[in-house]
Amino acid sequence: MNIDLTATTTRRIQEALTQARHQMGGPAVGMVLTLVIVTDESAQYDSLRAATEAAREHPCRVLTVISRDARGSSSRLDAEIRIGETGPGETVLLRMYGPLAQHADSVVVPLLVPDAPVVTWWPGQAPAHPSEDPLGALAQRRVTDAYAGMDRLGTLIQLDQSYTPGDTDFSWTRLTPWRTLLASALDQETPPILSAEVQAEPDSPSAELLAAWLGGRLNVPASRTMSTGPGITAVVLQTGEGPISVTRPDGRVATISRPGQPDRQVALHRRPMSELLAEELRRLDPDEIYHDAVSRFDRQYTSVPPEASPEDPPNGTRSRTQRKKAGS
Repeated sequence: MNIDLTATTTRRIQEALTQARHQMGGPAVGMVLTLVIVTDESAQYDSLRAATEAAREHPCRVLTVISRDARGSSSRLDAEIRIGETGPGETVLLRMYGPLAQHADSVVVPLLVPDAPVVTWWPGQAPAHPSEDPLGALAQRRVTDAYAGMDRLGTLIQLDQSYTPGDTDFSWTRLTPWRTLLASALDQETPPILSAEVQAEPDSPSAELLAAWLGGRLNVPASRTMSTGPGITAVVLQTGEGPISVTRPDGRVATISRPGQPDRQVALHRRPMSELLAEELRRLDPDEIYHDAVSRFDRQYTSVPPEASPEDPPNGTRSRTQRKKAGS
């Protein structure tokens, strides 16, 4: 069922939602949270599709906030309500014009599911301080994506400096299969790890977080080297008996190599946005491991002296300062 409301109010939207639920026979009590998506017109389709797929696992009310012509002199609110088409939840697209776009929280608050957690998601450029953003302040969980930023590593640093418990980023969520696979590879008897290396495409926030996480957890030097991608292509752990490596050159299948053992292959595909979002909706408590990794990356990235050599070292390795200058 689709309901279009032009030049409307939150009261009319609530009444339309209630009437639609009665007609569809779907009670609101079945929804476990409210997902607020802050996006623009060009990205709303992909964001809504991901939210709809995630809602099959987490029935929720999805409020999509789209600012249109915020510089206009007159305020207007248009709404599009979708219920029962592709998922068990409710979807409301809120298009705000004029000064109203600067006060989106006043529109969103009356539409929140009562007594249910709130998650705010920015699929595009993240705000400088997610927890201080009016829509971020409403949420127990705030999800950003540094990979969507114009300056990806700069965004990651800003997210660390403005971190508040409840913040997380898709750059970290993308690492869950990698972290799980590496943990299982080290679950058997392993010689002491001497160093770690993460190979990935340039300008990869996930690779930087993975290197920071490995360095902190294994208490060894962890470096970043460049590859052609896609995404992270390899992790190499040096030991006294030889390297332990996980390589994934095609973005789908990884090969695990250990000294004295035959290679084995495991599925390690690059996950779509819907799977990333569904994972983040499973937990609403602070992610302290993410905070530790992003803080470690920030400290290491900003501690490189500015007089570092401009020449690229062998094997594609580049210092953090050089990557910053190259915009990677």
